[in-house]
Amino acid sequence: MTAPARPRLGVFKFASCDGCQLTLLDCEDELLPLADEMEIAHFVEASSAIRPGPYDLSLVEGSVSTPDHLERIRRIRAESRYLVTIGACATAGGVQALRNYADAAEFRAAVYAQPDYIEALATSTPISAHVPVDFELRGCPIDRGQLIEVITAFLAGRRPDIPNHSVCFACKRRGIPCLPVTRGIPCLGPVTHAGCGALCPAYGRGCYGCFGPSGSTNMPAMIPLLRSDGMSDDDILRLLHTFNVNDFTAIEPAAEEEVETGIRRPSEGS
Repeated sequence: MTAPARPRLGVFKFASCDGCQLTLLDCEDELLPLADEMEIAHFVEASSAIRPGPYDLSLVEGSVSTPDHLERIRRIRAESRYLVTIGACATAGGVQALRNYADAAEFRAAVYAQPDYIEALATSTPISAHVPVDFELRGCPIDRGQLIEVITAFLAGRRPDIPNHSVCFACKRRGIPCLPVTRGIPCLGPVTHAGCGALCPAYGRGCYGCFGPSGSTNMPAMIPLLRSDGMSDDDILRLLHTFNVNDFTAIEPAAEEEVETGIRRPSEGS
């Protein structure tokens, strides 16, 4: 009797820094047993041996930022039984999505000596804006423990057990005193998705939202708290418009509330 075929894994990169793929490579002790359970068919960061699809599970890092990306992501989706996006670029457009609120052509001219040779879309968008996604794993970069949970869950045929609560829960579990309450340090922990283990608050630094919005956010209440901790409106905008600019912008106060809070979207000139 022949052994049953192992599930096939594909790992793909779009516009990104490779940090989330490196997180997978950093899972040294966990990766070897997983390699026995599945065939790593496409992972350019790890091996030049590339096998064509179909793939049982595809992990996609990076945002859709060029015309070529549009064609590639549709092809990968068609070849994948399950498609999971990993990291802020893939789930929210990444820091490069700042172009969505400015003149992308002006950015190209400032960075490249010959911008005419650069093919780029005017926007940087998450993978889910173009194809169906089975699961999104947040973070910049992602957490290795959560990544292993996602892979093993799909191998076992179950939904990944990834919490959707805020960083504040992690602080309480670790016994970390609340930075805004005890030291007046601005912190996005109350509105940021858990997953980092409250890394920054553990070292006395306020959370800056690299895992994106949590499942329950209250930005109209959060903004006055940031002001009370000494942040100006410009500082608040810069804090929100970083790794997950698309996601945090989507939950900013509505237009009538923005008048009261003084917060304006980048597209309105901030």
